[in-house]
Amino acid sequence: MASNSRSSSSSWTLKQNKMFERALAVYDKDTPDRWHNVAYAVGGKSADEVKRHYDILVEDLINIETDCVPLPNYKTFDSNSRGINDFDTRRMKNLKI
Repeated sequence: MASNSRSSSSSWTLKQNKMFERALAVYDKDTPDRWHNVAYAVGGKSADEVKRHYDILVEDLINIETDCVPLPNYKTFDSNSRGINDFDTRRMKNLKI
């Protein structure tokens, strides 16, 4: 997910971000009117807003891949038999996407 601290004045909901990710998988770089299609799929965003959101995402990925962003110190959790820890399970139940 792209960092909202550098995005435009409009905020992105969790649902819009998920729709954005799905739309990027459907409309690749060779798709005519890609950003208009992505904006339509997301809803409530212009083609310019989704393009800007994409550019921020790419910048974030480059920073992560070039070690410009320090990795967080993750705590380890005991996992259940399905390989999903309790924290993840509670979090997934609370998501309404």
